[in-house]
Amino acid sequence: MTDPARRATLLVVDAIDADAHLAEVELEDGFTTELPLHWLPGARPGAAYRATPTGNGVQFEPLPGGAQALRERSKQTLLDFSDEHDGDA
Repeated sequence: MTDPARRATLLVVDAIDADAHLAEVELEDGFTTELPLHWLPGARPGAAYRATPTGNGVQFEPLPGGAQALRERSKQTLLDFSDEHDGDA
């Protein structure tokens, strides 16, 4: 079984604060946070990365198509949530 703390996570850059050298990112679970720009190679709004825990920290790899995958997953989550509550009426 994979340790959840060691699982790769998809994240997408929402916005960049160049003055503070930070990127606001959305994680695949919907949580948002800020990360230092120098951690994310080629950071720009809409860029996606796979964050993988390693023995030395976290590795951030650009993930082409990752933003689309996150949007599709979010849409499916909303559809599933809507279906659950439509049955309650």
